[in-house]
Amino acid sequence: MAIRDLDLPLISVIMPVRNEQQAIRRSLAAVLAQDYPYDRLEVLVADGRSEDDTRHIVGEMAARDSRLHLIDNEARIMATGFNAALELSRGDIIVMLGGHAELSPNYLRTCARFLKLKKADCVGGTLETVCETGKAAAISLAMSSPFGVGNAAFRIGARKATYVDTVAFGAYTRGIIQRAGALDEELVRNQDDEYNYRLRKLGARILLVPRLRCRYSSRTSLRSLWQQYFQYGFWKVRVMQKHPRQMCPRQFVPSAFVLTLLLTALAAFFLPSGRDGLALASGAYFLANLAASVRTAHNGGWRHLSLLPFAFATLHLSYGLGFLLGLIKFRKRWRDTRICLTTPKKGLHFANVEA
Repeated sequence: MAIRDLDLPLISVIMPVRNEQQAIRRSLAAVLAQDYPYDRLEVLVADGRSEDDTRHIVGEMAARDSRLHLIDNEARIMATGFNAALELSRGDIIVMLGGHAELSPNYLRTCARFLKLKKADCVGGTLETVCETGKAAAISLAMSSPFGVGNAAFRIGARKATYVDTVAFGAYTRGIIQRAGALDEELVRNQDDEYNYRLRKLGARILLVPRLRCRYSSRTSLRSLWQQYFQYGFWKVRVMQKHPRQMCPRQFVPSAFVLTLLLTALAAFFLPSGRDGLALASGAYFLANLAASVRTAHNGGWRHLSLLPFAFATLHLSYGLGFLLGLIKFRKRWRDTRICLTTPKKGLHFANVEA
């Protein structure tokens, strides 16, 4: 069933950004060039006090296109920026977009069609992780591999449209957002992860449509990749404390591996069996990592083989260590399942959610 342009709803694309001068122009250009009626699109960029030329670039583009609006995000984190923009948005569909993501030309139209036909409450596509350097290419391959990131369909892809636990850069109906509330502003990372679980608890359906493509610029160094996934692991603890049922076994594997390495390394100072345990754990991981690297290089290019083992190890060790340190940091927060929200109208408040 085709939907005429006259029936397409107003879409609000919300982009919380900070220091994105390298990618923001391309990202905004892809949104503004969408195959979607001009008068049914607005773009709200919530800038978290960028220290580079991000604000200047957005302001320059906004002066040429009345659909683009720049607002302040004083708290500088993604959730507060999204929530501030949400207060000002007018769309019947809300798209949560990052500052270095480029939507395919039909992204918004396809999302609107599925939502209009009530196929889902949230629609998203698959990430095509792209890179500009050889090191970034290896990182991109690792982030698109099941060995690197598990079974996240929006990263590793899917053959057909399917209902999933979460998507990146999803398009949401305003109705489901009004039911679920705003993003949790306590979370520096994993905000969309927590939010999509909240939606599913309400009975919402999240649909992944493989033909929806979004180009996403990968990290360009192992150091920046470490920082990213360390924070993912660290803040995953707070998501787990608020929503224990959201967790699945694979999410504990990196921290269990890191803990095993730490304990066997400590035991190796005192016991011969400790050295054997350390050798067994590290050796098993080395072989698994090597096998995954060879398989990934076979599909993505043999020139990346030398860097892939380091990219995989960075993903696993940083996430696992971050998760363990999060358990220590938030050890007294197990009974605190509240969602932290602030809005200009209501100020700071907490909402209780089910465990």
